[in-house]
Amino acid sequence: MPYTIDELIKKVDDQISELEIAGDPKELYLPVEYCLKNGGKRVRPLLTLIACDMFGGSVSKAMPLAVGLEIFHNFTLMHDDIMDQAPIRRGKPAVHKKWDTNTAILSGDVMFALAYQYMLKSPEKSLKQILEVFNETVMQVCEGQQYDMNFETIDNVTEAEYLNMIRLKTAVLPASCLKIGAIVAEAPENEIQNLYLFGELFGLGFQLKDDWLDVFGDEEVFGKKTGGDIVANKKTWLYIKAFELADSKQNKKLKEAFSNQIHHPEEKINTVKNIYLQLGLNDLAVEHMEKYYKRAFDYLEKIKIPEESKSNLAYLINKLIERKS
Repeated sequence: MPYTIDELIKKVDDQISELEIAGDPKELYLPVEYCLKNGGKRVRPLLTLIACDMFGGSVSKAMPLAVGLEIFHNFTLMHDDIMDQAPIRRGKPAVHKKWDTNTAILSGDVMFALAYQYMLKSPEKSLKQILEVFNETVMQVCEGQQYDMNFETIDNVTEAEYLNMIRLKTAVLPASCLKIGAIVAEAPENEIQNLYLFGELFGLGFQLKDDWLDVFGDEEVFGKKTGGDIVANKKTWLYIKAFELADSKQNKKLKEAFSNQIHHPEEKINTVKNIYLQLGLNDLAVEHMEKYYKRAFDYLEKIKIPEESKSNLAYLINKLIERKS
């Protein structure tokens, strides 16, 4: 009997809350516990369990891998916050702000080792395949992060280059979570591939939604100050499309804003946001992310299992599509 989505959510929450992170020196392990237990949607472990369950696999066998993937995800967030100098994560001080940068780097390294320990708990039959998927994913996420940093010093980033960057940095991880869950369940290879492509396309839409929320989201719900990407001169999809669509006057204002000629952060955010609105980028971004969601569900439709077995995944993804944070 398949689990309900609420049962799977509870399993993930219980497993994360029961993790014993304590160790010496405590300064190394306290930030790990703080990071892992500081909320979060737990999307990636949920995707792992849902994928396993939808193909009739053992959720208990997939659970250590779900935990490992969540630890890895949080490790990337800890290091991303250092690189981006982001002060807030999930409405609370980022680890490098609550402690210091060196502690955050070292604690992040411990998190990566912990993630690998959990991945080693894969069923023996699929251990090699799962580790290959995990290792490839780790490398792709790092490639995506490097592209993201490269873009900071490149004037002209194309839409295609940006989409490839977010595919690597963001989309391959949820796709791999689904793939690993399906591997544990010994799903047919073609179905695993369809599920992976579903996850990758959803991940692209998910990141575009993050770009949109950073500009147009409600700060109290979003959990951090909006406009952070604008202040940091991040070359998001909105940034790229704005320069593509802007007239000469708007282009001049955008260049002034993103070349730091506007020194007050609020003024810079308001200037850029107003141009985005003039160009209709609010609605255009929503249309664009919806295209990715539609293509994703086309791949889910190709998977030849009962629709009831897909219901948890469809429900979760639809909730994420509607999210406000």
